[in-house]
Amino acid sequence: MQVRVVVERHALFHDGRLPSHRKRRYVILVGLATPRANQIPQAAKLKLTRCSEGIRPPTSTQPVYREDCTQCFDSIDDPSGLNVCLHCFNGGCTGERNHGQLHSALLGHTLALNIRRTRKKVQRDEPPQKMSKLAIAAETEEDRYDTSTTVICYECQVENIEDPSGRLAEVVDGVMKALTFSKQEEVKAWEQEFVPCEHTIHLVQKDQSNAQKLGLKQCSGCQLQENLWLCLECGNVGCGRSQFGGVGGNSHALAHSDSSSHGVAVKLGSITPEGGADIYCYRCNEERTDPELAAHLAHWGINIAESHKTEKSLMELQVEQNLKWEFAMTAEDGHTLQPIFGPGFTGLKNLGNSCYLASIVQCLFSLEEFQQRYFRPNEESPLSPSPAEDFETQMRKLADGLLSGRYSKPDSVVSATPDSAEVPHQKGLAPAMFKYLIGRGHLEFSTMRQQDAFEFLQHLFKLVSLSKHSDGYNNPVDSFRFVLEQRLQCLACEKVRYKYDEQDNISIQVPARPLVSDEASKEPNSSYQSVTIRECLDIFTGVENVELKCPGCGSDKGFHKRSLFKTLPRELVINARRFELINWVPTKLNIPVEVGDEDLDLSSYLSPGPQPTEELLPDEPEQAEPKFVANPEALEQLASMGFPQVRCEKALHATGNSDAESAMNWLFAHMEDPDIDEPLASNTSSGPAQHDAEKISQLGEMGIEPERAAVALSQTGGDVNRALDWVFSHPDDWNVGINDNQDTEAATSQEPPGSASLPASYKLQSIICHKGASLHAGHYVAFIRKHIPRTNQPSWVLFNDEKVVEADNIGEMKQFAYLYIFSRA
Repeated sequence: MQVRVVVERHALFHDGRLPSHRKRRYVILVGLATPRANQIPQAAKLKLTRCSEGIRPPTSTQPVYREDCTQCFDSIDDPSGLNVCLHCFNGGCTGERNHGQLHSALLGHTLALNIRRTRKKVQRDEPPQKMSKLAIAAETEEDRYDTSTTVICYECQVENIEDPSGRLAEVVDGVMKALTFSKQEEVKAWEQEFVPCEHTIHLVQKDQSNAQKLGLKQCSGCQLQENLWLCLECGNVGCGRSQFGGVGGNSHALAHSDSSSHGVAVKLGSITPEGGADIYCYRCNEERTDPELAAHLAHWGINIAESHKTEKSLMELQVEQNLKWEFAMTAEDGHTLQPIFGPGFTGLKNLGNSCYLASIVQCLFSLEEFQQRYFRPNEESPLSPSPAEDFETQMRKLADGLLSGRYSKPDSVVSATPDSAEVPHQKGLAPAMFKYLIGRGHLEFSTMRQQDAFEFLQHLFKLVSLSKHSDGYNNPVDSFRFVLEQRLQCLACEKVRYKYDEQDNISIQVPARPLVSDEASKEPNSSYQSVTIRECLDIFTGVENVELKCPGCGSDKGFHKRSLFKTLPRELVINARRFELINWVPTKLNIPVEVGDEDLDLSSYLSPGPQPTEELLPDEPEQAEPKFVANPEALEQLASMGFPQVRCEKALHATGNSDAESAMNWLFAHMEDPDIDEPLASNTSSGPAQHDAEKISQLGEMGIEPERAAVALSQTGGDVNRALDWVFSHPDDWNVGINDNQDTEAATSQEPPGSASLPASYKLQSIICHKGASLHAGHYVAFIRKHIPRTNQPSWVLFNDEKVVEADNIGEMKQFAYLYIFSRA
């Protein structure tokens, strides 16, 4: 018997408005009585045909979300699987929340591909295969999982749809063969910024009659029919080098280049209709791009529009070769730390050097402010046509994944092998969509390289602050903000000046005092005297001399400078700097910082403010920023290469006006920019310049109005990342040149963040530790004070990527932490 439950869903916009044309009634079929394709009448089949009109296989650049839901972490590994929309390739869960059906109701997309994946059972009684040659075999998804697929139609309420036209089969095949979203972004992130070179730009092709007539199906030097490289200069086809994953190759393409001095070759199996391909310049020994690839391929009879990618690219093979790190989870005495499961104890899978992200996210979502803002278990995220690219949706998805406890359970694979000595940790959530979204457009966080956790915290704070916060939703970063006061006093006339800066963290210098006074002790691994965190704060707030000319008396004696807190935040982030230049290289020093278990009283660091007996220095008039003047030597070198002067000036401005080589690389990478030939925006411009709509849209997704985004881009030379920083650091200046008469009194009359009330006691809430000599290598973990379910007592919990365990003694970890987060008691 089939039960029909009729549900009316109102597809609300972000601001809560209800568009009448979005009201939709749809039917959820409960049970197993969903009609099969061979059980429905002809009229319904015709309806199915109409539903499938207009669908197309995904292109090589389209994201395909076929791993987990874009609105929660339910995945293809769940019993009911994941529904991938065959119209836009959004992934929607099919369980209790049924985000797949909500997506269909919102956009009217009726067809979806249900994908279910189950892990294969490992046969441990089989003898190992005999290894015939030394090779690295890449384990594929087919080796580990069984996957089943079913096409369903939400509107027709049918599954296992017949496909008389063959269109569905083509689309389904394209979905299953396409790179998943996370893999696609991983490949993009690992890719270097490939640019053309003189050999691809000035490529000269021989007459076709001189080409070897071996066709494009086989290497000219052996029998290989894969991993083939076409010489774009003479048409020779040669095999490449052997690659990870069992890809064969005898390097005949390289041998051809050595014998003929021909430099540029393209991998035949990597060509896409959109113009993508692996292009290698043997003379540069680097991967390159070819601006005229379509014409160069057409010379040898290849129509790029009809080409299909059939092999993995070099970058995809390199990604597979990067193995994830494994770390021992044992205490100092050797016993294994016990894993913890439940709400608030969910680990994050390492996506490849993503431990800096995981450690910061775990610390933030352990705080009440972030939980109240983003963890809404009884609310749906605002409906969005592109939930994977919506900041609010992804923050709520992350909060639900970490805090709900739905995904915090032992990995069933480990649990199913009782003979294994491995402790059954969690599988961990893969925050691929979140990482891509917040890193997009950022020079560092869009890569797969290890990054500085403190810099990432600052970047995430900016995105949260610039995002939209509806009525009733507080910006959680406000709890970190405070006002720092800087006091300058002239050593000659003793007049003073006060400056106030709003901040959300402090960075303290840890003094390096070697235990041995010998010069040889100035080594990275030397032993250093321990210091207390209060001593570091004393140095941070202490008096120092600065060399400045006094605007009041004109003296060159300098100033006394001191920084104190005008207000204190609810959550205080302290970055402990343990770096020193050794042989001109920034090197991390292992200096112990003693942080006791008792509360930290910061009342002595609050400023009393200006005193009646003090005489203030006169304010200095603001000076206009000087007009940009290009480096004449670098400008001349670029012009001699044939680049127009406008492009040369723009490139030098974008690369710091340093040298011709950096500017040239920038030019190669931005030759297709629509505004490449527009003059550099003047510093005295009275209004925002026209900018790439994609850049304005990108800033708009971070909550920045188009007019404000345009001004920010005009002030930063069109650089999205610098524009984001400019908006954050100029909250009241964005209307420069638009409306000089706009009233800004409301902005300046706001209450300062933080509080100057007493007492000012703080308790250590979490720490982030780093292992490694450089912050751009090594590994980050987080220790967070939480209530343990077993004892209901506060204790320290270690978050090491997907592993979450109860920590024993973190005294040593506190001494060498990189970031401390204190909560006001």
